[in-house]
Amino acid sequence: MTAWPPTLPASPLAENFQELGADTVIRTDMDTGPAKVRQRTTAGVGELQVTYFLSAAQTAVLDGFYATTLSGGALAFDYTHPRTGALLSCRFTAPPEYAAVNGAYYKAVLTLEVLP
Repeated sequence: MTAWPPTLPASPLAENFQELGADTVIRTDMDTGPAKVRQRTTAGVGELQVTYFLSAAQTAVLDGFYATTLSGGALAFDYTHPRTGALLSCRFTAPPEYAAVNGAYYKAVLTLEVLP
């Protein structure tokens, strides 16, 4: 599987890191009493939102990785979990979003789905 490019930072910015675990249950409300809850699947899809501080050259690497290597985000890649250090299989859920810090640096926000 394709790996995260070595020319990009290995760790995202800590202040903007967000993680949503996999939701594997289904909940059904009842007319009275507590809701019924059961496990729908044993393998769910989680989500990570990570922000990187990148140079202009690194944004070009990220764009090429997303558009060409991952076929516009359709393919999965190996990614190291920022909190646990575990190797994950991830896929982009949207193109990278960039915000200019100054003329030479950018904050790139990535939304990734963690595949089972």
